Amino acid sequence: MKEIVTTITKKGQVTIPVEIRRLLSLKAKDKVAFSIENNKVRIAPAKYTIETVFGAIKPLKKPEEFNNLRKIAIKEHTDKVVEEMK
Repeated sequence: MKEIVTTITKKGQVTIPVEIRRLLSLKAKDKVAFSIENNKVRIAPAKYTIETVFGAIKPLKKPEEFNNLRKIAIKEHTDKVVEEMK
């Protein structure tokens, strides 16, 4: 097992060494997930879920008209289903 040492800043931050970033295919602005099991910490690229990407896209209008968006989505889905049935 290879060990790589890095330093923690006053703010509790660390730089992920380049060898590990390459191994995990991490780029600037990527998110990482830490998991703890049996007193061991693992790092992996974060999986994107609704919760992890919430707020990443700015709405077109504020406040968003969710009822209107819902009606549009239902109509688009209905049109797609009807088209597939032809």
